Amino acid sequence: MKKRRKTRQIKVGNVTIGGNAPIVVQSMTTTHPKDIKKTVDQILRLEKTGCEIIRIAIPDDDAIKSLPIIKKSIHIPIIGDIHFNSELAIKAVKAGIDGIRINPGNTSKKQIEEFVKFARQYQIAIRIGVNSGSLEKDILKKFGRPSPEAMVESALRAIDIFEKLKYDNIKISLKSSNVLDTIKAHQILAKKGDWPFHIGVTEAGPSLISAVKSSLGIGRLLMDGIGDTVRVSVTGDPIIEMKIVYEILRSLGLRKRGIELISCPTCGRCKVNLIKITQEVEKKLENIITPLKVAVMGCVVNGPGEAKEADIGIACGLKSGVLFKKGKAIRRIEEKNLVKELVKEVNKMAKYASQK
Repeated sequence: MKKRRKTRQIKVGNVTIGGNAPIVVQSMTTTHPKDIKKTVDQILRLEKTGCEIIRIAIPDDDAIKSLPIIKKSIHIPIIGDIHFNSELAIKAVKAGIDGIRINPGNTSKKQIEEFVKFARQYQIAIRIGVNSGSLEKDILKKFGRPSPEAMVESALRAIDIFEKLKYDNIKISLKSSNVLDTIKAHQILAKKGDWPFHIGVTEAGPSLISAVKSSLGIGRLLMDGIGDTVRVSVTGDPIIEMKIVYEILRSLGLRKRGIELISCPTCGRCKVNLIKITQEVEKKLENIITPLKVAVMGCVVNGPGEAKEADIGIACGLKSGVLFKKGKAIRRIEEKNLVKELVKEVNKMAKYASQK
């Protein structure tokens, strides 16, 4: 894996992005902000699963009115997602928003200049969010399709506006539903400046498809050292985004949070309903944030050895299983108590680790 690209640092609220700061995890609400209760409830759920910045769509004045109440009710910075309307962006800043995302494909040069001149007094973070589905018409005509080169040209055009106005509190995203286009666009732009990047594959689809596309796209960019903030896009409950993104970051050794569950796919040797046991364990441990590696294996003979790097686990046999730690057997447990005893031991380990 390549050394992480050196980028300038910016702040979104109290969160630092870029430079040597940890990669920041983001998500976006699926609710309209005027439904304050649903929006706040969703954000608080996302906070518990590791969301560090939340983006909210700001489509109208009703959303603006809700922002101060929402902001007081949560604990992470808010980015406003604005399209077509620089006046809404200005109102959002006045309402206390921590950052703004603008799309150069549907925001004119005049609107961007108008907003930047206003935003300077607040030094608010701005994301130039290029999307392959909404590029400028002249750029599309020039390149024939929303190619990586077309996305880069759109980004550079917007960046030029900001730089001429001497406004550098910006980060960039280049998102496409095409994984290879997303990767190439970032690789091209990364050579042209030190702007921090927000990375992700847009419109990635439902959970399984999104997990695959996001792992390939985001994972490859992170391995290239590209990426300062990240969002996995899922059609569905945004909590799923958190689970996928932290697995990507954990797999690359970039962030550690919560339980890493190791489990075998089962085979003819398995004497228990391992799928059910694994699902129960996963559900009961989902709120633990302490980084621990937990194994659920279907074979007493090979289980501890195959999962010897796990902090703790069970290896199942006929009507019973063995509890093991770091590959060493600790005690045998009846099948009916396997989940309960494993969860109890994991909670003990998590509590001890958090007190160290």
